[in-house]
Amino acid sequence: MSSKTAGGAEGNGCPDQELSTPDQAKTPASAARRSSLLAGMKKYMHWFGSAVAVIGIFFVATRLRDYSSQIDFKDFGQEIWWVVGGCAVAYCIANNLMALAWWNLLVQFGSVTPRRWAIRTYGISQLAKYVPGNIFHLAGRQAMGMAAGVSGWTLAKSTFWELGMLAIAGSLFGALVLPLVVPWLPLPLGIAAFVVALAVVAFGFTMYFGQAALRAFGLYVTFVTISGVLFVCLIEMIFPSAITSSSGWIMLCSAYIVAWLIGLVTPGAPAGVGVRELILVFLLQGLVGESELVLTVVLGRVVTVTGDFLFFLTSWLLKKSNPATA
Repeated sequence: MSSKTAGGAEGNGCPDQELSTPDQAKTPASAARRSSLLAGMKKYMHWFGSAVAVIGIFFVATRLRDYSSQIDFKDFGQEIWWVVGGCAVAYCIANNLMALAWWNLLVQFGSVTPRRWAIRTYGISQLAKYVPGNIFHLAGRQAMGMAAGVSGWTLAKSTFWELGMLAIAGSLFGALVLPLVVPWLPLPLGIAAFVVALAVVAFGFTMYFGQAALRAFGLYVTFVTISGVLFVCLIEMIFPSAITSSSGWIMLCSAYIVAWLIGLVTPGAPAGVGVRELILVFLLQGLVGESELVLTVVLGRVVTVTGDFLFFLTSWLLKKSNPATA
């Protein structure tokens, strides 16, 4: 029987090989088509992410022009603009915390990428949040990540978790804003509630999700805190006699964070424009004069928009890296 098999192989020209040849021929062709399709998709996704970033630049320029028309520059001395510039640089640096938090979320879901790639991708796509719709920075980041070979499902989960963590981080400061809404509630009670809630949330992330998720949450809390402190610095420099007590500063910082959060999650508001101002005027009535508050809000917008643009530039200048090399 073995000789027959051997003879059949010799006499029939190795039929086993003949049967396998078509499959072997089809497999490379299918793989080549699939590879070509993926390469094309990655190219188009990369173009989409870049196009969204360029459109974001246009809207940032438009936004800065609108803000400049609302400010009477003759009323400010040179030192004020130094403070505004310094706050913009500080906000640019703080944006790296957001990028690192996103990188930790990618790690949480199994996509270990270089930090530099995460910062660059986040910074380039983030500018598109000024495009009306308030979702294009997320779509741009998704497209750029998939073009770099990161799992689309991982990117989608990281976006969902980012919004959730930011919502939790910002809402914690609501405890410090309650005295503005309920005057009879003492601020020390709000501070105690804030500390307890922060500890409980941090413990929950550690126990149920791990260190990467905890680091991301800590970075988000730090970022929103810095944002509030920068807003407080603007008011202190422009209107040094507006608030004189430490409790007032704490409530002012927290009110800004809560207003920022509401603007962030409001659909259709590019970077929360308009929503943030409305919430601040409501929360801080009686604590800060409305005219002073509106002017500070406009300058705060100049700080955040300029800071975001600086972050975009520094991210763009970072050397490209491949997530697959992590």
